[in-house]
Amino acid sequence: FDQFSLSKEDLDDKIWYLKDGSEVEIEYYKEKPIGINLPIKMNFRVKKAEKGEKGDRVSSGTKPITLETGLIIQAPLFINEKDVVRIDTRDGSYVERAK
Repeated sequence: FDQFSLSKEDLDDKIWYLKDGSEVEIEYYKEKPIGINLPIKMNFRVKKAEKGEKGDRVSSGTKPITLETGLIIQAPLFINEKDVVRIDTRDGSYVERAK
């Protein structure tokens, strides 16, 4: 594999979706790497989540959760620490609990 560097400005908000072992597509301009394209959906482990209230249901609201990369998103109340969730990388939205 080739190794190269990109600045935080090149990565923009995409930096929040990078983790060890991630496969991304590299954007080049005149043979120089200028950015990355992420998969549309990626799985992340939940690092921090407040406990939901008893009786929480799938449609009963959301709460902030922190992913393994430090990104904070809104997710359903039933999501707990150590769960794995699927995220839409285009807008950072929760998609589903990963199996």
